[in-house]
Amino acid sequence: MIKKIKVEQLKQGMFIHDFNCGWMNHPFLTNSMKIHDEQSIKKAIDYGIREIYIDTDKGYDVGGAPTEDEVRQELQTEINRIAGQEKAHRYTVSLQEEFIKAKEIKTEAKKTIHNIMEDIRFGKQIKTEEAGQVVDKMIDSIFRNQEALISLGRIKTKDEYTYMHSVSVGVLMISFGKHIGFEVPLLKEVGMGALLHDVGKMIVPQAILNKEEKLTEKELEMMRKHAEYGRTLLEQTHGISDSALTLAAQHHERIDGTGYPLGLKGEEISYYARATAIVDVYDAMTSKRCYQNKYLPTDVLKKLYEWSSYHYDRSLVQQFICCMGIYPVGTLVRMESGMVGVVIQHGEKSLLHPVVRIVYNTKNGSFLRLPYDLDLSQPSGKSGEDRIVSYESPEKLGIKPEMYL
Repeated sequence: MIKKIKVEQLKQGMFIHDFNCGWMNHPFLTNSMKIHDEQSIKKAIDYGIREIYIDTDKGYDVGGAPTEDEVRQELQTEINRIAGQEKAHRYTVSLQEEFIKAKEIKTEAKKTIHNIMEDIRFGKQIKTEEAGQVVDKMIDSIFRNQEALISLGRIKTKDEYTYMHSVSVGVLMISFGKHIGFEVPLLKEVGMGALLHDVGKMIVPQAILNKEEKLTEKELEMMRKHAEYGRTLLEQTHGISDSALTLAAQHHERIDGTGYPLGLKGEEISYYARATAIVDVYDAMTSKRCYQNKYLPTDVLKKLYEWSSYHYDRSLVQQFICCMGIYPVGTLVRMESGMVGVVIQHGEKSLLHPVVRIVYNTKNGSFLRLPYDLDLSQPSGKSGEDRIVSYESPEKLGIKPEMYL
């Protein structure tokens, strides 16, 4: 049985099923292992791990600890409550219409950040003018319909991760800032900081940056230096505001002081950096990387809420859930009827009742020749009353959601 315990409850003879943290938040070569010595426990505590999951079938138990299923159910209930209070987003243009412009912006943004990072490798100055033009176009697109750029940002290969991650964090941070209520001038500043938040990685040796296996403890420490390198680079760059600089420098700090590079706590961390930390982890975990398969967006939202007990600003995590929706556009969902569809639009009344494009029938394992849209905010539809019972892995069913948007 899988159970969740506090790291202080960890003892020799227990089997860790999951360290319950991001890849760069623990130094162990594997994410599951048996504890044989006190040194491993101390190392986990020193790296800021607060709660872990143990497998009681492979090691010692902890009486009264909640099971993994109990934790998941509680988290799902909480984010349902949060999302259920938020009304759907309204946009000036349709998703299909904005896709045309968003694709052009994505291509330009990827090229721009690629050129910037290549310039850094060769010791050249960062060209903020080009980055600023891209940020302006992102803002315009997000105000028209944010779902287009956000959805396109999730489509990335592991080979282009470094560049597309920067683009996606820029898009997500602008969308999040708009949701929170930032005015356009501030959106430009945080958008610029988010777009350039990882420039320090270009100073990290490429062998470490592109390594497909888990990093060693020494390599992990070298990778973590990118936040300091980024601050130094941006301090030497003309046209970077204090907000953008601080955002980039502090996006790996954590509320409980277990982050890096300075170990800042609570409000010692910039408000913009606290927001970007959430966005950064969301995009990283929903992306396929050389050392990690991607997680489904709804799973990541639950993890962020779980980790907001220690590492992230809980109020901002709640706001981010409302910004993205519990079922972000492009999410694959299974209906109570057995049909499977792609979320194409947030519902008019609630984020819990989106518009779903039905594309697949699990009862006979076939794709629909004529997909149809089902507005779950309405009591009736082509298949009568129906509801979402779970979300699905596109890879598992061989479905590419982007084809149906």
